[in-house]
Amino acid sequence: MPNPKRKMSKTRRDKRRTHYKAKAPSMGTCANCGELKLTHHACASCGYYNGRSMFIPKN
Repeated sequence: MPNPKRKMSKTRRDKRRTHYKAKAPSMGTCANCGELKLTHHACASCGYYNGRSMFIPKN
């Protein structure tokens, strides 16, 4: 397998890595109770997803 002929500088390496960012997950509001929840996930406070009850919360 070929190897690089010259050392890649830190600047050049870091320019390639500029697109690797940590981003906050997208949040939405629950249609049933109005709490903040992750999109495409069941609500943790009431247990509803897409208008249907998926589970009964423990609290």
